[in-house]
Amino acid sequence: MILSVVIVNFNVRYFLEQCLHSIKKAIGQSALLQGKTEVFIVDNASSDGSIAFLEPLYPGFRFISNTENKGFAKSNNQALADCSGKYILFLNPDTVLAEDSLDQCLSFFEAHPNAGAVGVRMIDGCGRFLKESKRGFPTATASFFKMSKLAAVFPSSRFFAAYYAGHLDPTSNHPVEILSGAFMMVRKDVLDLTGGFDEQFFMYAEDIDLCYRISKAGFQNYYLASTTIIHFKGESTPRDIRYVHQFYLAMKQFMKKHFHGSSSSLLLYFLNLGVALRQRLAAAAVAFQKKSIPAAYAGPVFIKVAPENLSEVKEALQHSGIGITDKENTAGEWLFFEGGDNSLKCIIREMDKASRRISCFIHGSGTHAAVGDGPGGIKTILLPVS
Repeated sequence: MILSVVIVNFNVRYFLEQCLHSIKKAIGQSALLQGKTEVFIVDNASSDGSIAFLEPLYPGFRFISNTENKGFAKSNNQALADCSGKYILFLNPDTVLAEDSLDQCLSFFEAHPNAGAVGVRMIDGCGRFLKESKRGFPTATASFFKMSKLAAVFPSSRFFAAYYAGHLDPTSNHPVEILSGAFMMVRKDVLDLTGGFDEQFFMYAEDIDLCYRISKAGFQNYYLASTTIIHFKGESTPRDIRYVHQFYLAMKQFMKKHFHGSSSSLLLYFLNLGVALRQRLAAAAVAFQKKSIPAAYAGPVFIKVAPENLSEVKEALQHSGIGITDKENTAGEWLFFEGGDNSLKCIIREMDKASRRISCFIHGSGTHAAVGDGPGGIKTILLPVS
């Protein structure tokens, strides 16, 4: 095997369907990966029927069902033990790849023997660049500037914005210290040296920790801007108080593991105070946040679709009771249908180059729903499949 893909799922079956659809397309359009790729989906006791729904649709992929939520690190390691690929891709279920994303990464690895791990340029469901695509090591100083908001005041500063490597051009390839676990491709022989994710982290900070250990082993992590993917950030992580606590617990665990020496003691003291304050504020925000509206979307939406598929798409949407228009509406709500001239790469490029931020839904050809980050908390538009 050349590539092993590992995805940990929790209650996002329609987002996961789009992710698996994009993986299948990327493999199918790669002369290198056809017949030489394995895909593992580890489901952490989802209550939305993810496995029963998706396993029959993707018979070539391996689905692993856990009876409890084991967390991100432990579940990735669970599949990693069975991976046989030369490269391992850790991927979030709420992502959509371009058709050439996998090939781009593999070509980069072959041209850079010192590369231990590669991440890619990511945009969210509204086309905004995700700063966590490239990061610096979260030293006490860098973390302090991030938490104090000084990094936001000086977003391009090497000193103040070191946490997100703000001085590095997001449209160019760069060696970086930290990559996002939403898309992280790693050489298998490097993982054999470093081990997988540290399972003391139930969720969050495990990607930072692994990148740090890869660097310590003498390899370089790279941010690759030549391909862009969509990451519908946070779809697989409910924003309730329990997960807020988990996020800040992971921050404290990471600081305790890696920050040593008397020079860090004072900063660590203030960081812990900052973490405690931010945790309380975040928990309060969750308690008062607006609840998401489930499932159906009343529209109208502006559709971006290949001309030859226009009538078919209109019929499908109208059958679902969704109002549509051929003209861009002032709310900026777009529904992208893959098919005809609309490849996933083309759709991602359209989102990325938008002059203003838009609410987007993505529908892969033959899938059951359009998913996105729509207005009013709408995440899914169910559609009939012919």
